[in-house]
Amino acid sequence: MLQTSSVSAFSYFVLLLGGVLLQSCGSERQNGQGNELRHSSSPYLLQHAMNPVDWYPYGEEALALAQKQNKLVIVSVGYASCHWCHVMEEETFEDSLAAAVMNASFVSIKVDREERPDIDDLYMSACQLVSREPCGWPLNVFCLPDGRPFFALTYAPKEDWIGAAEHFARMYREEPETLEDYAQRLTEGVIESGLLPPVDSSMDSFQPDVVDSVASRFLSTIDMERGGHFGAPRFPLPGHFEFLLEYAHESGDSLALRAVQATLRGMALGGIYDHLGGGFARYSTDDRWLVPHFEKMLYDNAQLISLYSRAYRATPDPLYRDVVSQSIAFAERELRDPTTGAFYSSLDADSEGEEGTFYIWTNEDLTAALPSEPLRIIAAEIFDVSEGGNWEKGKNVLHRSKGIPPDGFGASLTEESLRDSIDKIRSLLLAHRSFRERPSLDNKILTSWNALMITAYTEAYQSFGKEEWLKSALTIGGFLQSVMMQKDGRLRRSAMNGTPSINAFLDDYALTAAAFIDLYQVTFDESWLLSALLLIEYAESHFHDSSSGMYFYTSDVDPPLVTRSHELEDDVIPASNSVMAHNLFDLGHFFYREDLLDRSRTMLSALFPVLSEEPHPHYFSNWSRLLLRHRRPAWEIAIVGPESSRLRSEMQRKFLPHALWLGGPTEGTLELLKDKLQPDQTYIYVCRNKVCRLPVTAPDKALDLLAKE
Repeated sequence: MLQTSSVSAFSYFVLLLGGVLLQSCGSERQNGQGNELRHSSSPYLLQHAMNPVDWYPYGEEALALAQKQNKLVIVSVGYASCHWCHVMEEETFEDSLAAAVMNASFVSIKVDREERPDIDDLYMSACQLVSREPCGWPLNVFCLPDGRPFFALTYAPKEDWIGAAEHFARMYREEPETLEDYAQRLTEGVIESGLLPPVDSSMDSFQPDVVDSVASRFLSTIDMERGGHFGAPRFPLPGHFEFLLEYAHESGDSLALRAVQATLRGMALGGIYDHLGGGFARYSTDDRWLVPHFEKMLYDNAQLISLYSRAYRATPDPLYRDVVSQSIAFAERELRDPTTGAFYSSLDADSEGEEGTFYIWTNEDLTAALPSEPLRIIAAEIFDVSEGGNWEKGKNVLHRSKGIPPDGFGASLTEESLRDSIDKIRSLLLAHRSFRERPSLDNKILTSWNALMITAYTEAYQSFGKEEWLKSALTIGGFLQSVMMQKDGRLRRSAMNGTPSINAFLDDYALTAAAFIDLYQVTFDESWLLSALLLIEYAESHFHDSSSGMYFYTSDVDPPLVTRSHELEDDVIPASNSVMAHNLFDLGHFFYREDLLDRSRTMLSALFPVLSEEPHPHYFSNWSRLLLRHRRPAWEIAIVGPESSRLRSEMQRKFLPHALWLGGPTEGTLELLKDKLQPDQTYIYVCRNKVCRLPVTAPDKALDLLAKE
């Protein structure tokens, strides 16, 4: 982990609020006359627009009002599909007594963490320093009128929340200097927690065996039977297994490959996967991938589509193919905006007032949905549905972890007919489920998450060759270029009903540039590379931190927060700085730009001491992938001529994680392609460090050249 600062003396508050529960992730609402969220576009903020709490969106107006009235500030952060956010709203923020306490002594601010991850990161850091353990959502922070935090907590029952609010209001009246002291120390801790390790710019320190040590530490945390990291809850964390997949390919480490395979099968057969509609829930609450936290996020599914697609190229498994196809079908059916072709953010975990109601099944549900007894018998066995239930109160989460029974339902049922029966069961159950009350949809369109979906489509296209998937990737790319991106490279973060808003953050630039690079490599259309370079140049001008070589998360045109942070740790989405370092590596090769390659090396150098010593290197999985790329020169595979598209598609069916693809029917403008075009012929050039082998005309011969290294 990166350096963190200790903040003492919060135990008094913790003891005082001993009844507060740290859990994370309606009814008819009263009309909140002073509630300013009704003007918001965020679905999450609009969910609170009729609360009796006088909510404000985050901004200068709210903080100016707090300072003018000398009131403390409450910042409450959540997102639309967050279960415990809904619980706290219904229990507390819809309650007139709780609202009266908040309105009397506080200026209350609601934040959609997906629209404003910068604010979420700031206050989440404060929460983790206060609690000394991971925090979640809803995230509720008590602040001084200028926004500096002095205490933070997650979910709290109404009585505990009111008690905390009254206590801090009284403290601010009677001993404001105490809260000022806590705010000062906590703010200093937040700032110190983002300090970067010393930069070692010498690539000589990159010892080849370090990546082996990183992989070994990774593997020590993996459950080789069920997959994923030991413990519960259990998150998919696709970036971790991207690293292990690439490491297994390069090193031949069979244990790393087993870790990937166990995880992909465990998730795909478990209850975390929707066996009827496709797509993954956010995480499982247990250590068996059985009972999910039922919300479905675009960013999870996009990254998992990418991972399963790449794993299929490495070790073809029909299960991976099915997961990719079904998950894309889910996203297109449930999350795609019909007007723009871009994708919405998430589906809620709740429906009918309870978590998971849309997805769970009772034995009676199964009987009602399936007309024939043989199908009911197969469904009950295959998906583990019983009268007693595999979850709670007779409820069943569909999963396939038990596999097919040893007798295969009798000799009369062949493998092909069993598969047909399962397909029919899925179709009938999905149709029956469609009549249930649906989970609510967060229909905002986020730039960075749609960029992940572009990458998902391009990876799936490389593995399975479906042209409609490439067309969908190009549609999203066109939307980001024409609607979310300005001529100078500036991006917007979010869009509702086709209207963009909020200045973008570093992850938007990094992931969009990465997606545009991916689009170039499956189309050989150089306009995507030029757009990626424009984004990088804008980030260099407005996000770059010259003192560290890293990039700030917020641009210099945004109003400043308490501190300007760097996002360095790879989490459920890779850190924006690690993605930027990969982009610099790629564009440096494509454009022969040593300055970009040097910047990528400098960024990796800054993290190298952490990679060398960190006992939990999975917080740096995407940096570890970059270390793999830097320790062995990249393959540059240039395919030039009229058949370039066909030959490229054929070669990209192989798993070649360290290859960069370039070419086209003409030479284009890239330096490596100069003088490579020959009349009426398509040649494949296998190159390294700008030096190319003699060209070949057949993909198998090019693959032979790669295998000889």
